[in-house]
Amino acid sequence: MLIGVTMGDPNGIGPEIILNSFQKGEVRKDLVVIGDYQVMDFCNRLLQYQVPLNRIVDLDQKEEGKLNVFDLGLLGEKDIEIGKVSSKAGFAAKKYVEYAVSMALDGKISALVTLPVNKKAVRLTDPHFTGHTEFIAQLCGQSGYAMMLASEKLTVAHVTTHISLSQVAKSINQGRIVEVINLAGDAMQMLLGRKPKIAVSGLNPHAGEDGAFGREEIEEIAPAVKEARNQGWEVEGPLSPDTVFLKAYRGEYDVVVAMYHDQGHIPVKLLDFEGGVNVTLGLKVVRTSVDHGTAFDIAYKGVANTKSFVQAFSVAEKLSKQKGRAQDR
Repeated sequence: MLIGVTMGDPNGIGPEIILNSFQKGEVRKDLVVIGDYQVMDFCNRLLQYQVPLNRIVDLDQKEEGKLNVFDLGLLGEKDIEIGKVSSKAGFAAKKYVEYAVSMALDGKISALVTLPVNKKAVRLTDPHFTGHTEFIAQLCGQSGYAMMLASEKLTVAHVTTHISLSQVAKSINQGRIVEVINLAGDAMQMLLGRKPKIAVSGLNPHAGEDGAFGREEIEEIAPAVKEARNQGWEVEGPLSPDTVFLKAYRGEYDVVVAMYHDQGHIPVKLLDFEGGVNVTLGLKVVRTSVDHGTAFDIAYKGVANTKSFVQAFSVAEKLSKQKGRAQDR
């Protein structure tokens, strides 16, 4: 089982996180970095990690015990602008992902772990870029997907993500909510080895208070919960957004289905900012990601925390193994 890791924005903390975690033995050695060899080599020398690197342009060139870097040859050492937004870096970071997804779709890697890109940098050459999740789904030719943030303290799947708050209520519908409940349920069942306990958050204050603060709970969310329950899921909702995450944190639920981006992101990042993992549900490929950005302010200083990457790698391994077992049945 070979895990592919995209290097992320070359001007950010991606390269040092990979090198540091590899050096400390926090991730399995059998991985391949998809990126630029010169960038990885520069970071390795600058921060004196002394990680043995192996430049490859074909997976047959991998060497055991070394950090194998699949070199796309897009950037050289002279192109690195530490901590800065750069069109070159943004373009390269997007290309790393594109190539890695093609490797996953071709079965050359069993899972994909992505390091952070900078959306502003990517949009300098692709104005329509909204994020990793949407881009990877597009490359896979899929529309039925969802974002899940997983941590040891709280796990949340999202009905909507990168849209404005003014669009959220219009995007909440029974079919989409049922879809996310199913995606989250399937993923958690693979990770836990049992059917999960699922909570579904309301959209409005106090879950609408019987229609006093909005009718989305009555017209869309409650019917979706009923439908999912009829499908066999252990699911409750709509529950008040101001208490449901606390209940999940205390162990009453394994996963919460949130209605929009910040409703789910804020509690996860508050409880476990450094250990959260972004999992894309419903894709043809297994994809996880760190739950933080490029952190330009601390890039190439050797202080970036590796916990989220290590967790993302671990979750990718688990999901990949379970997916493989399911395909063998």
